[in-house]
Amino acid sequence: MATDAAVRRWRRNPSLLSGAVILGLLLAVALVAPPLLRGAAETLTDDARLGPGAGHLLGTDAFGRDVLARALVATRLTLLMAATATAASFVVGVAIGALVHLAPGWLRETCLRLVDSAVAFPSLVLALVIAAVLGPGTVSAIVAIAVAGAPGFARLTANLAATVADKDYVLTARLLGVPGLRILGRHVLPNISGPLLVLLSSSFTLSLLDISSLSFVGLGVQNPQYDWGRLLNEALPSIFAQPSVVLAPSIMLIVTGVGAMLLGDGVASLVDPRTRDTVPAPSGTADAAGPADPARAPVALQAPGGAGAAAATEPDGLLTVAGLTVRAGDRTLVDDVSFTIGAGRIVGLVGESGSGKSTIAMAVAGLLPEGLRVNASRLALGDLDLLGTPPPRRLATEIGIVYQDPIGTFNPALRLGTQLTEVARVHLRTPRRRAAQDMVRALADIHVTEPQRRLRQHPHELSGGMLQRASIASAMTTNPRLLIADEPTTALDVTVQAEVLRQFRRINREHGTAMLFISHDIGVVGELCDTVLVLKGGRVVDRTTGGDLRRGTVTHPYTRALLAATPAAVEAGGTLSAVRWTADAPSAQPSGAPSDDLSDKAADRPPAAEGSR
Repeated sequence: MATDAAVRRWRRNPSLLSGAVILGLLLAVALVAPPLLRGAAETLTDDARLGPGAGHLLGTDAFGRDVLARALVATRLTLLMAATATAASFVVGVAIGALVHLAPGWLRETCLRLVDSAVAFPSLVLALVIAAVLGPGTVSAIVAIAVAGAPGFARLTANLAATVADKDYVLTARLLGVPGLRILGRHVLPNISGPLLVLLSSSFTLSLLDISSLSFVGLGVQNPQYDWGRLLNEALPSIFAQPSVVLAPSIMLIVTGVGAMLLGDGVASLVDPRTRDTVPAPSGTADAAGPADPARAPVALQAPGGAGAAAATEPDGLLTVAGLTVRAGDRTLVDDVSFTIGAGRIVGLVGESGSGKSTIAMAVAGLLPEGLRVNASRLALGDLDLLGTPPPRRLATEIGIVYQDPIGTFNPALRLGTQLTEVARVHLRTPRRRAAQDMVRALADIHVTEPQRRLRQHPHELSGGMLQRASIASAMTTNPRLLIADEPTTALDVTVQAEVLRQFRRINREHGTAMLFISHDIGVVGELCDTVLVLKGGRVVDRTTGGDLRRGTVTHPYTRALLAATPAAVEAGGTLSAVRWTADAPSAQPSGAPSDDLSDKAADRPPAAEGSR
């Protein structure tokens, strides 16, 4: 079955098939030609400068050696040199581009600027300089080409890795305590392999041309060895009198380059799980992520000495957040936020985009981006102090996260079974088979159809609603004490939203899980949450209840403005209000302190004229 699927993929990928055939023939020539044709290629005869004929299809050179035989024999050395230089530049460049993201900010920026500077020089010019310094020879030519090609791989890898590093599944891996090197190898590099393979094929072609160019100018292969560039150098004096002598090495260069490009494009399509047929895998193929490394723990939070902000806390609060402040440079993103969540309680965060909702949630989970400074007088989940460096095992098992985008939550290069069972396998030491069985039951509990089959599929094969339910099942695998839901229904249709909300309510009721629920939908928050915090400009401006939101009995002017801007709160035929920014109500002062323009006048102000936004 798997063999048939593989054959179908090859047949439906003409680039891969064509490139494989061309390079396969060249490899056969490289293996067979030297032992069979070396005599005709290297023996000196009196038949000098013969034209094409039956005995010599492309004629002979000035020493009576067969031109075609020499080109075929030179295939082995030429391909070997080009492949070695390309492999070296690929390994070095990808390593630099990936590892730079593990370095401190100043070192990363320095390395990236050096790489950009190296890329600014044409690779052939850089290779000529290096080869001239090292001296003529085969080894020096390979080193020169490898060094000249590495910056291109480094820059592409760094740019692609930066786009993947902010994905939800990478943040989740950080939360689980997965070491940085394993995150790069498992989550980052597989998802950028397509462009790298395409660049690898084009780099091989460029390396082939550059090595031939070095040999052509005398800095590459030296006598008695010869490659295609050396053959072109030897044929140069007689190119006008006997043009056939340059035909064989020139054709070999072109054919090899075309074959490499076709193969690279085909391989890039083949390794991408989103563009290939699904091949069912055995249920026990999930691979372990290995033990967590405490040295690579999530971002640590620092508590200011002596600072304390009294939170409106509950005596039995499970999550305690007191005086939480998040800054980016001189700008304050979250300002002195305090709240608690008791066991079995649901606290909602609402507010406009940019009000700090997700920032608060990620600060609690320790997943804020680099460069943000976090301070709090207290941040704890029961007896787990989140201000220091909490044990990765406890952090991964006691906090569950459901992200907004169900598609971005999962690594597209891995099957769902590997990802959904990772926490149980790594942190709870659950055997693979049992972890898979437990996940099948968890998926069935939240109404995912054919759960066993889903574990063998890639994320792109499931709908958004199924992926979100799978994300909820994964977050609840360890029966966490706190579940953070960051706009989990935004990307779903209304029917699926209702089902997901029912699952949240069931989890809260049956397991007593504390929940921090974030949403723009005030109607959803009112139905689900016990307590609601209204945020504006990074500050909590109102504390209310879900019941007050449902009844519309809130008193704060800004909360009433948000409620009035909700379509569900407007009667048929009524006028939908809008919350708008105006010149006299900026979102933040220059110093970074959020504005407090929340008066009744500001809330009830008519919409600004078009063009004054």
